[in-house]
Amino acid sequence: MEIGIDSFASAMYGSKELSSVDAMEQLLDRIAFADEVGLDVFGIGEHHKKEFLDSATAVILAAAAARTKNIKLTSAVTVLSAADPVRVYQSFATLDLISKGRAEMVVGRGSSVEAYPLFGFNLDDYDALFKEKLDLLLKVRDNEFVTWSGKFRAPLNNRPVYPRALQEKLPIWLGVGGTPESFARAGTLGLPLMVAVIGGETHRFRPLIDLYREAGKRAGFTPDQLKVGLHSPGFVGATNEQAIADYYPGYAELWTKLGRERGWPPVTKTQFDSLVAPKGVLVVGGPEQVAEKLLRHSEALGGVDRFTFQMDNAGLTHAQLMGSIELIGKKVMPLVNSVK
Repeated sequence: MEIGIDSFASAMYGSKELSSVDAMEQLLDRIAFADEVGLDVFGIGEHHKKEFLDSATAVILAAAAARTKNIKLTSAVTVLSAADPVRVYQSFATLDLISKGRAEMVVGRGSSVEAYPLFGFNLDDYDALFKEKLDLLLKVRDNEFVTWSGKFRAPLNNRPVYPRALQEKLPIWLGVGGTPESFARAGTLGLPLMVAVIGGETHRFRPLIDLYREAGKRAGFTPDQLKVGLHSPGFVGATNEQAIADYYPGYAELWTKLGRERGWPPVTKTQFDSLVAPKGVLVVGGPEQVAEKLLRHSEALGGVDRFTFQMDNAGLTHAQLMGSIELIGKKVMPLVNSVK
């Protein structure tokens, strides 16, 4: 199992707002440190809000590429519906050249929808935009010269797209939430699947992942081509008790605030405890408990190829995040990888 971190480049830590310059510097330090301690992948999300600095994902990843040697660098996720697929490919192909073949992307429709009005798109076209733009992105990825036409963008008539990525087939993962059609689409296209699980119990996604694998099999793809990734909130502390003490206050504050915006009830400690429980979604605890949970999730879902922690969503300080990254690299990963 590959293990890594996803970040939204938050400018908020420990209930104290950092300058954007300091927050970005700390983020790049964390990516460099994740590479140093052996993590497999680091992802940067895409938002267009004041509290996040990740609107230009590929730019951050390119800066990180210059400071790292081995870690894969990916988006988490690129809001493809509100972007130009040609430009998206060009940006990540450039990243691939800078990183010497370590670029990937996760593309999706986006659960935060502020990009749609910002770039002049209608939310009524939410799914149609994504289907069309994914089709174009894959054509650009697979062909130097592209002929294509659609509803939401000017056609291309045997137009070349440069630069080309160093990797022959730049990895494109499909980011999904809980929509069955999205899982089936990924399988039919033979794309690796990145499942964002942020609430409830992780094992409930097994029927959807089975749907993905069945669709892929019907489309002629082999099991090793149908990779499954899992993205969930998490944090590793020295002990279970310390991890919860560090993580819970900021988590409760953030998710209660989001709840007011989206109509959810406030977070309670009882609810939090259920999410930290063995089948719950939150991967929070000491190294042994976290490793056990990752293996349990993988077994419940029929095998997980990649897991990414979303950590900068709980008011944690830079020092706490760095400590967690070190524990993941030096303790969690060896425990997970020792199980055959």
